[in-house]
Amino acid sequence: MKYNRVLLKLSGESLMGNKQFGIDAEALSHYALEVKKVAELGVEIGIVIGGGNIFRGLDAMKGGMEDRSQADYMGMLATVINGMALQSALESHGMSTRLQSAIRMEQISEPFIRRRAIRHFEKKRIVIFAAGTGNPYFTTDTAAVLRAVEINADVVLKGTRVDGIYTADPELDNSATKFTSITFNEVYEKNLNVMDLTAITMCKENNLPIVVFNINEPDTFLRVVKGEAVGTLVGA
Repeated sequence: MKYNRVLLKLSGESLMGNKQFGIDAEALSHYALEVKKVAELGVEIGIVIGGGNIFRGLDAMKGGMEDRSQADYMGMLATVINGMALQSALESHGMSTRLQSAIRMEQISEPFIRRRAIRHFEKKRIVIFAAGTGNPYFTTDTAAVLRAVEINADVVLKGTRVDGIYTADPELDNSATKFTSITFNEVYEKNLNVMDLTAITMCKENNLPIVVFNINEPDTFLRVVKGEAVGTLVGA
């Protein structure tokens, strides 16, 4: 394996499948099986999942909610719901998991404790990190990078519905071309929508690579971890 400990970032919208909102059981099962293929090879896996399929703080602001902090906290709770659903799907396929939350809710999750998370990895448990950073004004992209740095992950793997980073949105622009690799500075210069700037800056400062790939295609997660040229690599 090219990577021994990875942080997988999934969007909340990825759990919708073909639905307009909520959680699609088939999509959930697909992601669980993709994770299982990698976990069975001994790779240590942390997962951060968004909450956009249930609630998005920024959308709530556009809809008239005036308190950004309140909206963001609601979004954090949505990520906990998704984390619980993913945990259940993973365990139904025979995997050992732990759900850690940046907001304390002991009845359903552990609090995030770095040393405890690392110990779970050493025991080959899959750790799902929920509730973002526990603070408003930070995206789940930033939360994913923060957790990746804290647990000493080798890479951040961003699973999306497109097969990498393009010069424009390939779903809207047929002339868009794909990058096989790109530097952090080029992401800034070209204003590419990879992750928010806080997340990109944290990756750059900690020399933490990012791979953006299409997780909806079978075996792509496995191929990325093996080091195959899949998706787009962002690095120094």
